[in-house]
Formats: sequence, structure tokens, C-alpha cells
Amino acid sequence: MLIRCLPSHGSLAFYFPIKPCIHSLLSITETYVIMELKTVCFAGWILMFIIPTVFCFDRCLYKSKVAYYASSEAANMGACGYESFASTMSNGDVASASPKIYREGIGCGGCYQIRCTDPEICTKSGVKVLVTDFPENTQTDFVLPRSTFSKLAQPAKCSQLLNRGIVDIEYERIPCEYPGQNMMVQIGKISSPPYFLAVLFQYQGGQTDILGVDVAQAGSSNWKHMMHNYGAVWSLDQPPEGALSLQLFVATGYNGSVLVSPKEAVLPANWSVRSVYDTGVQIDKIKQVDCPPCATKDWDGNVYGAN
Repeated sequence: MLIRCLPSHGSLAFYFPIKPCIHSLLSITETYVIMELKTVCFAGWILMFIIPTVFCFDRCLYKSKVAYYASSEAANMGACGYESFASTMSNGDVASASPKIYREGIGCGGCYQIRCTDPEICTKSGVKVLVTDFPENTQTDFVLPRSTFSKLAQPAKCSQLLNRGIVDIEYERIPCEYPGQNMMVQIGKISSPPYFLAVLFQYQGGQTDILGVDVAQAGSSNWKHMMHNYGAVWSLDQPPEGALSLQLFVATGYNGSVLVSPKEAVLPANWSVRSVYDTGVQIDKIKQVDCPPCATKDWDGNVYGAN
């Protein structure tokens, strides 16, 4: 769960999880803290203090398992809210992800490289997937469409892989790349113009997480903070009137970054349900790496930090 704290003199919101990163011999948490200057809201008071900044980012090589959907239709019923457009963003290579990857929807839109570990039937490169869903069965870290699962296999070995059903894998988070494509914003299906606005972002590049979204009337500095509704969807009751500007809070590394669209008006005054609009920007930032002891090698087997 994310906490938003507001300085009393301004409108800039800081977002950070309530759990800190914890290093241990067994694991590293999937959460992170994003401010050097911490603002904590407690009982109506604002307390400012300095604490060391600790980060735990998913760009390490992990071991797990993967399964596949027997039905191709199941892969398109995504909890993130992208619906069938998810296949457009990823050439059909989508994935349902476990709670530690999905993270209550914050992990939606993340890109991962997955490969199975049996050299007799699996390719070394594996397949790149886009997180679009949260599976009911969480026995594996990923559940893939049958066609995407098949891409893990060497030529002529696909049937052997499919017969196994669940296979051992290695995976890592990678930057999402959409050459020549700006990030887009779609008006969510639960919107009700002009009284209720819900948005989700498509073609989110780089290796980042959207931690907060603000909206304001174009030309105004009176930002309204949207609520994380579900999956990749952010919403606001009684949004400002007229054309709207958007502001995203994006976790990208050692400090939280604020991404402001260069367009004064991203959404027109007559925004409509399921319409898609160009933000005019793209994200290319990559999170920094802090790997647990069990995930100290990269995709090619090199040890992180080795000379």
C-alpha cells in the first residue's frame, strides 16, 4: 500500500510504500523507499526527517516456474485493465504475474525476459513478456498464453515443453522498448464523463513504476490526486472541467522522479470513454539494481559488480 504525504505549503505529493526494503540472507522485499527527504503524515501532523535511502529493484536474475493457459481467451482477460489492447503492445506475448511481481497493479506494464532452464528443449534467449494480469493460481510466478509459452522451446521441441505443463525458469525485469512510440493514456471503461475520470497508460517505456497520477485543468497548478483504483487504472471523482493536464510520479532509481507531460492539455475537454490520447512523452529511465544473494548473476551468467 502506498502513502501520499503533502507538504503544508505546496501541492507536490510524495509516494512511498509503508514497508522498507529489508536485506537478509534469504530474501529482499519487493518494495522500495523513494525519498531522501522523508515526509510522513501522522495523526494530522507532518513530520520531516532524514533517513538513509534503501532500494530493492527487480532487475536481477531469479529462478521460478511458469505455466500456460489452455485457452487463448483467458490470456486476454487481464486484471490490469488493458483488455485486448495488451496484445497490441506486446505482439501477443502477455503474462499473468504472481503477487510479488503484480504488486496490487503497480507492476502492470512491466516487461520481463523469461527462459526455461532445460537446455535439451529450451532456447537460451527465451521470450519477452508484458505483465497484464494477476492469475487465480499463484503456484508459479508467471502464467503465459500457450503461444508465448511455446516460444520458450527449441524448434521441434514445442510439444515436449507443452506436455510438461509447468517448467523451471529464470527471469529478469527488462526495460520496455517502444521505438518511435509515445506513451499513450486511455480513458478507462469505468469512466463517466464529466463526473468520473479513470485513466490507464499504454506503451509505458523504460523500467519504471507509476506510483501516482495527478490531474489539473490545463494551465492551472491546482493539481488533484487520482486514486489507484485497480490494476493499471487511476481514477478521480469530480475531475476538473475543461481540457486536462496530467502529471505522473514515477519511481526510476535513487530518487523519485516527477514526469510532467510537455503538452499543456493531454485530455481534451470532451474526453470520452475508451478514447486514447497522446501524452507527448516517453519514459526511458531504468531502475537501479540491488540484488539479493540468491540472484547475483545477469542473463549471461556474469556476476554483478565483478571487474
